[in-house]
Amino acid sequence: MNTIKKIALVSLLGVAFAASAAALKTDPAKSTVTATFKQMNVPVDAKFKKFSANIDYDAAKPDAAKATVEVDTGSMDLGDAEYNKEVAKKEWFNAAQFPKATFVSSSIKSAGAGKLTVTGKLTIKGKTADVSFPLTVKADGKNQVFDGVLPIKRLTYNIGEGEWKDTSMVADDVTIKFHVVAGQ
Repeated sequence: MNTIKKIALVSLLGVAFAASAAALKTDPAKSTVTATFKQMNVPVDAKFKKFSANIDYDAAKPDAAKATVEVDTGSMDLGDAEYNKEVAKKEWFNAAQFPKATFVSSSIKSAGAGKLTVTGKLTIKGKTADVSFPLTVKADGKNQVFDGVLPIKRLTYNIGEGEWKDTSMVADDVTIKFHVVAGQ
């Protein structure tokens, strides 16, 4: 291998190491993703039992952060097995065809001490939209704790088709809340 190729390879490996040096491992036992919506004007909280978050974050360089979150749409728990089956159906999440909802950040910017503004693409049920939301981050021992609230409109993503498009029964506004604990 000639010297130029060796230097290029070493440089490439150095960049790859630097890029992954701040990758954090999510603690699923301490992390949560929930959705809150109103059904007949009554707030309903639902927890997603399965999700993953890949976060590349260095507190010294927050603007270089990146995040990807995948939520298993069939894991929504409304506290009742029949309701859980219903929201997995075609009219709601269509979990058989679209098993994952994903968020991929395109920009994470510092918004003051312990605060970030996150921008990216949210894809649910094959529909993608640009979203932006505030995020707080704090150190907890060796971990970083990320808390955020993302308001969405369910009809943007075709969640609730057919007769369920009527927002008098289930409101269009949905608030996604997440608490992610991650560390080295």
